[in-house]
Amino acid sequence: MKMRTTVVVIGGGANGLFTTLDLALRGINVTLVEKGDIGSGTSGKFHGLLHSGARYAVTDPEAAKECIQENKIISRIAPHAVKDTGGLFLGITESDLEFYERFVSSLDKIGIEHRTLLPEEVIGMEPYVNRNVKIGIWVPDKVVLGYDLLASVAITASLNGARIMTYNEVIDFVRDNKSVKGVRVVDKISNQIIDIEADVIVNAAGPWAFKIIKMAGLKEIPILPTAGIMVVFGNKFNNMVLNRLRPPSDGDIIVPYFDSSILGTTATIIEDPDNFQISEEDVNMLINEGAYMIPKLKEMKPVRAYASVRPLMKTAESGREATRDFTIIDHEKEGLEGLISIIGGKFTTSRLVGEKVSDMISDKLGIKSESKTSKIKLISPSDLEIERYFDELKLPKVLLKNVFERRGTLDEERYLTSLYILLSLIVRGR
Repeated sequence: MKMRTTVVVIGGGANGLFTTLDLALRGINVTLVEKGDIGSGTSGKFHGLLHSGARYAVTDPEAAKECIQENKIISRIAPHAVKDTGGLFLGITESDLEFYERFVSSLDKIGIEHRTLLPEEVIGMEPYVNRNVKIGIWVPDKVVLGYDLLASVAITASLNGARIMTYNEVIDFVRDNKSVKGVRVVDKISNQIIDIEADVIVNAAGPWAFKIIKMAGLKEIPILPTAGIMVVFGNKFNNMVLNRLRPPSDGDIIVPYFDSSILGTTATIIEDPDNFQISEEDVNMLINEGAYMIPKLKEMKPVRAYASVRPLMKTAESGREATRDFTIIDHEKEGLEGLISIIGGKFTTSRLVGEKVSDMISDKLGIKSESKTSKIKLISPSDLEIERYFDELKLPKVLLKNVFERRGTLDEERYLTSLYILLSLIVRGR
């Protein structure tokens, strides 16, 4: 089977979805292909934090500037997927206090709102924190519901003309001498092979980007796959996002996510994102570090641990020292026309990534258009007549009934995520 589109985006994570949405809103014919469901890679396994930029204010100021800008934009365009919890940086040890002046000065330079709290104020807001806390700095960190946001981007893109093909894995490129002219995919549900011809292909495969590059016949890409482990506790011990008042390190951030507290994270460089194991040693290390902020963590058994592999830019030999910024590579400079790769970035800055990639593609295609993703309101389930789509796609209405029956009950919020999963089925069906 053959198809034709103007742009193919490889990867249904945050970068790929926002790129697809941005292109669709400019009126460009775009098709996204993803080997699993949307957000089934790194974007579905992050920490749940919508960064204020404070975490990187001292060590990575450019990334911090992007984070605070995008924090405000995502909160505006997707309020249904954002929880405005606020965040606290906790000074507990003497070395933490020595970091205070550099930290606050950096926040001021970047323009990140903050205020300093006394120990009694901190404990009043967060009863489980270490009673030895000496200072707290409030910043506008928030929590973002990952799958909810991704599903909203996907359905908004789909309703604006994008084609989103989940469970379609790229197995080869369609070539013409020194150009790539499309991709060959296998539909993992129907087992059908499809050639999708395109003028431009965007490699938004995250930590798997190097595999796409290798498939295209190129040898190197400046990517540093870095594993981050998160530990989930069945109780929520904090109301706000908690950070240690120090440069980013292991076990120094705790995010309140629904009824859980999620402790993270590590930054271990790995070779293969498909071959990584979480060790008990890493989990214990994270708990020991996190207990400096919330001592009770040592008394509790975590319910599970999970890991994501970040596709960091290779700007340093250490995962901690590598920037959290992003770069966009036009492989035409390496002698291969038609292929663009996205390296790096964060879930928080994925809308900005999509805007910059779409700017580049618009220039290539000679299309004069501006990004609209900072202004549009993303569609949520409450904005749709979902029953109508179920009729059109012949989906069993028992799925919808099971979700809607949870409204008004104790578990309403938990089942809302199921509604977003139904959205992704609608997207694929379209």
